[in-house]
Amino acid sequence: MKAAIYARVSTSEQTPDNQIQALTAWAESRGYQIVATYQESESAWREGHQRELARLKGDARRGHFAVVLIWALDRLSREGPLKVLSLVQWFGQHGVKLMSYQEPWTWTDGPMAELLYSITAWVAKYESERKSERTLAGLARSRAQAGGKLPTRGPDKHKRKRRMPRRALYSEVGEPWDMRRL
Repeated sequence: MKAAIYARVSTSEQTPDNQIQALTAWAESRGYQIVATYQESESAWREGHQRELARLKGDARRGHFAVVLIWALDRLSREGPLKVLSLVQWFGQHGVKLMSYQEPWTWTDGPMAELLYSITAWVAKYESERKSERTLAGLARSRAQAGGKLPTRGPDKHKRKRRMPRRALYSEVGEPWDMRRL
């Protein structure tokens, strides 16, 4: 059976190599022939920014493969249940099975699949929102501790982020700023 791999990481500092390696081994163990690999470093929150997902959908529409292998459902989208369900349904309508390495229940069809997709997508969205809240809270705390001297994201918020200077990552007492403390 012909298969495609879709791997996504959120930032250019990350690499999808681990996902691709695991998914390739998984495909081989199932006897699938990988005909294409799609990988990108884009947020799953920004509609229209996932160019490789759009290319994957185009090739699926043309019947290039019967299965799409992904690391986890949150690699497709973190926009919530409606978005994930619509993607799963879209692939299904084009004769393509979507299979997640981390969610074995996607490997077979069943009456609970829609519910499980919805719950999993909701959890991904919730976790992403919570992570964003913690990040913003940590930045606000760091700014307050540094006397408001840390860089802020203004009107250019959609431009590529510049790396924060190392000195901004430390509080006044010299302790590393750590998201795990929040």
